[in-house]
Amino acid sequence: MSLAAGLVTEVCVEGIDAVQAAQDGGADRVELCAGLAEGGLTPSLGTVCGALAVARVPVHVIVRPRGGDFVYSDSEFTSMLDDVQVLKEAGVQGVVFGCLTPEATVDVPRTQALVAQAGPMSVTFHRAFDVAADPVQALEHLISCGIDRVLTSGQQVTALDGVSLLQSLLGQARGRIVVLGCGRIRPDSVAELLAQVPLSEIHFSAQRRVDASAAAQPSRIRFGNDENGGQLRTSAEQVAATITAARSGGYGASLS
Repeated sequence: MSLAAGLVTEVCVEGIDAVQAAQDGGADRVELCAGLAEGGLTPSLGTVCGALAVARVPVHVIVRPRGGDFVYSDSEFTSMLDDVQVLKEAGVQGVVFGCLTPEATVDVPRTQALVAQAGPMSVTFHRAFDVAADPVQALEHLISCGIDRVLTSGQQVTALDGVSLLQSLLGQARGRIVVLGCGRIRPDSVAELLAQVPLSEIHFSAQRRVDASAAAQPSRIRFGNDENGGQLRTSAEQVAATITAARSGGYGASLS
């Protein structure tokens, strides 16, 4: 099997309808979030249960109690442990989290505690990694904590900009942890990325803007970040286009 054929595609989604759209587009796995405008927050239990009811692919759920940085208070961390337990009991296949110290290093004791709480679910350390002061040290800490995969753009805005570090992280990982590449991965960029970095897993959102319904207009009141009342929704067509581009013959040929 070529690397292209074995590529795992994970789509970041917000809500139950987005889970359906992602799997209709061919996603291998979804990361379920609320508040994507905040970078992803823990979704409600009702959303999680609804997603599991329609999902035909593994559902990984983010555990992030608030937006902002990744240095959490004691009460916030306790809520994360509780959320992991609830999600495990609900039947999700994996959880996604990330804790740092004020010095921008991996918070090893808390990460170990979350991993222990999560077992036997799969565990991903999210893009908190991309603001770690020393990515080489951070990756070793994650491996020692038993993290299964790390979500990263190579500490850049886009994965293409982070190619150099992504290549280095793959070499450092040596099969001990999965490097889950992300960062504005789109149909017109994914083949170029994979030609340079032989990632086994990629993560993308595949959203398109949808105008607000007529019932929601007009209004002088602004809710969230969108002044026009529209919203971003996962597009099955965009998912399929990204996966097709990723698994194109060009990718397999470049790695042979």
